[in-house]
Amino acid sequence: MSRIREAFEGKKAFIPFITCGDPDLDTTKEIVRQMEKNGADLIELGIPFSDPTAEGPVIQEANIRALKNKITTDDVFQMVRELRNDVKVPLVFMTYANVVFTYGIEKFASTCAEVGIDGIILPDVPYEEKAEFDDVCKKYNVDFISMIAPTSENRIDMIAKEARGFIYVVSSLGVTGERSNINTEIGTLIDRIRKVTDVPCAIGFGISTPEQAKAMAEISDGAIVGSTIVRMIAKYQKDAPEEVGNFVKEVKAAYNK
Repeated sequence: MSRIREAFEGKKAFIPFITCGDPDLDTTKEIVRQMEKNGADLIELGIPFSDPTAEGPVIQEANIRALKNKITTDDVFQMVRELRNDVKVPLVFMTYANVVFTYGIEKFASTCAEVGIDGIILPDVPYEEKAEFDDVCKKYNVDFISMIAPTSENRIDMIAKEARGFIYVVSSLGVTGERSNINTEIGTLIDRIRKVTDVPCAIGFGISTPEQAKAMAEISDGAIVGSTIVRMIAKYQKDAPEEVGNFVKEVKAAYNK
């Protein structure tokens, strides 16, 4: 069993997302440590990219700030290498195909394995084109995380059967961002996925409060929160680690109510 699967064993997982290098890599490292300390079960790390097509304005702006800091993929790998001296929680990269292509798929996957990255998510790679990445990831025991959206329709069973690590279930159409209402049909989608696989499902896109995270975790195996945390980092900058840690603590407390 992969370390990612273990993160879901016997509990509902909370998965926060941050953009690496916003406001700087030292702050990013401390945020990761605070998230782990306060109960994050798995952490998504965004590698800055100039055209993050799945992201709403909050995370787009975080990417721009990180790129202005001249953060490179190698910088992010080195950051993870340093974090792994004390951070044990599973870490997953969320980035885009061009980042991996430019770096070299084989080199990217092997470096993930070397520094301690457990999986990668590439939201712009459709199921039909995933083999180019997935085959190399398997070679290095890195989980290529599948995404399933309400629009996946007749491809849901195919995607689910081949999924590894966990399945990122997209709650609603559009890009990432905070929403007041989450698609109420998402439970039906989860039920369909569970008919063909026991791979855990975590719901993301639009979840912004501890209460929403709890509600989504109750109908799946976990919840993912990004934009709310990234907005918090933009507001508090170098003081963000404590604020983000407190938010993670609030979500975990909501899970247990």
